[in-house]
Amino acid sequence: MPRRLTIILINSDPRNPAELGAPLYQAAVAAAMDYEVEVICTGAAGELMRQGRAAAIEIKPGSGKTVYDFIREAHGHGARFLACSTNLDLHGFTQDELIPECTGLVGAAYMVERTMDDDTRVLTY
Repeated sequence: MPRRLTIILINSDPRNPAELGAPLYQAAVAAAMDYEVEVICTGAAGELMRQGRAAAIEIKPGSGKTVYDFIREAHGHGARFLACSTNLDLHGFTQDELIPECTGLVGAAYMVERTMDDDTRVLTY
């Protein structure tokens, strides 16, 4: 039985916060269930790995709970966060500007490898 869950945020846009809550919550739940969880942020969602960006977005306006709160919760349960290396240039920031929860950079080959791995289940948003 697979023990790894990879969540790829590629089509989720930070300009539409309603798209971000479910995958981050699922990452927290899966990590709390002792699955190995990684969340890869790429495309428009790559911006979430930039310091200050996720903290400025409320999942539900007026709730006081930010996207960064969801990231920290999932990370606190053991989920790893990774950024797509090409996103740094795309969004105009450097590796020094990544949030502390982001443990590294990955590329397209890494995502393909995870998708093809028999020990991994992949969810994309």
